[in-house]
Amino acid sequence: MAPFEWWGGKGGSHSHRGTPVIVKMENPNWSIAELESPSEEDFIIDSTSPINRNKTKMRGKNAKQLTWILLLKAHRAAGCLSSIASATFGLAAAVRRRVKAGRTDSDDNAELLADDNTENKRVKARFYSFIKVFLMLSLLLLCFEIAAYLKGWHFGTPRLQFQYILASPFRIKDLFDCIYSKWVLIRMGYLAPPLQFMANVCILLFLIQSMDRLILCLGCVWIRLKKMKPVPKGLLPDLESGDGDGYFPMVLVQIPMCNEREVYQQSIAAVCNLEWPKSKLLIQVLDDSDDPTTQLLIKEEVLKWQAAGANIVYRHRVIREGYKAGNLKSAMSCSYVKDYEFVAIFDADFQPTPDFLKRTVIHFKDNDEVGLVQARWSFVNKDENLLTRLQNINLSFHFEVEQQVNGIFINFFGFNGTAGVWRIKALEESGGWLERTTVEDMDIAVRAHLKGWKFVFLNDVECQCELPESYEAYRKQQHRWHSGPMQLFRLCFLDIVRSKISFWKKANLIFLFFLLRKLILPFYSFTLFCIILPMTMFIPEAQLPAWVVCYIPATMSFLNIMPAPKSFPFIVPYLLFENTMSVTKFNAMISGLFQLGSAYEWIVTKKSGRSSEGDLVGLLEKEPKHQRGSSESNLEDVKEEVLKQGKKASRKKKKHNRIYMKELSLAFLLLTASARSLLSAQGIHFYFLLFQGISFLVVGLDLIGEQVN
Repeated sequence: MAPFEWWGGKGGSHSHRGTPVIVKMENPNWSIAELESPSEEDFIIDSTSPINRNKTKMRGKNAKQLTWILLLKAHRAAGCLSSIASATFGLAAAVRRRVKAGRTDSDDNAELLADDNTENKRVKARFYSFIKVFLMLSLLLLCFEIAAYLKGWHFGTPRLQFQYILASPFRIKDLFDCIYSKWVLIRMGYLAPPLQFMANVCILLFLIQSMDRLILCLGCVWIRLKKMKPVPKGLLPDLESGDGDGYFPMVLVQIPMCNEREVYQQSIAAVCNLEWPKSKLLIQVLDDSDDPTTQLLIKEEVLKWQAAGANIVYRHRVIREGYKAGNLKSAMSCSYVKDYEFVAIFDADFQPTPDFLKRTVIHFKDNDEVGLVQARWSFVNKDENLLTRLQNINLSFHFEVEQQVNGIFINFFGFNGTAGVWRIKALEESGGWLERTTVEDMDIAVRAHLKGWKFVFLNDVECQCELPESYEAYRKQQHRWHSGPMQLFRLCFLDIVRSKISFWKKANLIFLFFLLRKLILPFYSFTLFCIILPMTMFIPEAQLPAWVVCYIPATMSFLNIMPAPKSFPFIVPYLLFENTMSVTKFNAMISGLFQLGSAYEWIVTKKSGRSSEGDLVGLLEKEPKHQRGSSESNLEDVKEEVLKQGKKASRKKKKHNRIYMKELSLAFLLLTASARSLLSAQGIHFYFLLFQGISFLVVGLDLIGEQVN
């Protein structure tokens, strides 16, 4: 018998009133029962009515029902509290492991750069030393200010301290009062004016950059309202119609990769399943791996697809110079390339859909001015952790707003290095791939734009890829992405000035594309929120308005998150994380602008080999069966070699979480400044500094991305 069987009574279904509530009990001996909340009539007492007399008897049953509901909610609340407690203990254990291991980013840099790049280590050491000195100075000032506060100095407004000095010029002052009064006068006369000037300059740059972002968002809204998008001049080609009816030019597909064992299979499988006539498609697997095992595995995969009938070749460079640009340049020097009209490029973790070429190459038809067709990225692991969610917000804005607006209105944007199709003639006229920077994709895009070629961005054509899941991988990727543009700007500035394009295109390239979005953005983000704002807490005569600290950043974060509306709950972490990443971006920007050692770092972003289930199943169904007797001996050799190399690698190299000293130092600096702001009762500044300091602390302890046990 169910425990609540008595609730129905003799009235059956006619006596049921109220809102039904389903209660699921974990005890298997109890069944699922339906409880009903009391109706309004249950609370009306009329002793003369026999129905109400029966309802009076039922009130006890209603009380029992309410008790069970409250017990159920209490059980859920206890579960939430226990999960919060377990998460807190897990977080504390992770912090304890980080501190106990003592592995920092400086240790990893020493391992990677132990050969001859002493200049790079020296530059990083200087930047870190500057932050440490700034932190120590702020701690001393905090102690000094607390002592002054205890001595009776007022901190309500900057003018009160000066009034305090003038109000009692003849009173007897002790040594501390004399020293602090001199410090206040020095602050007012010598330190506050230049600091306020720097703050005003950064605020102006902040407003200009915010206006640029607002205009881009308005352009995106206009595109949506008018339903504007690139329209090809012909119909999408159909393989079944034959070559005579469809548009099927000769297409070369390139997959550059380097030691990317985790993802080579899915990318090769996806490209080999592209819907295009085999006689007009050639796939080049450009392997720059220096690991013999990875080379054997990739080569075996290529041989497998060759046996299945795919027109695919394997290339490995003996002299590995120029990183990705050198790899692509070497591949384009092959004699058979002259027979092809277009080249599609996919990085090792990208998985194009089968109709990718049909939806992109058609935009070149009867449009000889188009040199590049770029597709947008989608991410198979965007919900993996907090770091990937925040990256998804950034890149969604980049593609949905920046790339789409620039592609629609000015036919120029930065090539993303992958998931794009180039006209080979445009590459050759622009000088081909050059190894002079770490952003070879942006380099070739700028040179092609200077030659008059137009670009097309397709927001509705997506290509799946992976996001970096660890903060270490993301940090190195961002360093390369922000140092390279400054290198390129130094190298191509005179070419832009001397080019034959219009004045407005030159202004867009110099002031918007390079200066505003690549230089000014990381400069003011770091300087304003990580340096000037903490300094104004110790020099309160220089002030930052609340709208600079809170309202405009919140508005800009809201605009950034609009292309990814499902990420709206992460708007506050996104705002804080963007300011946290300004340290890495500022350091990279300075390195690239002044050609410092770290500007030439090229580290392949680590992949995890994730793929969406649907695509993975589809590829497995289409994957060719291995031909018996074709290369079975090679497979056995490869397996043995993989086992040997895997054992050696597991002994030598393991994944680690680490402590990032620059971020950790800035965390303590901002927390120190937030403590000082309490003395001045600056509410918004205090909360911003507090949460920003906590954000730096979380990132500095490597708690935001992939966690390695």
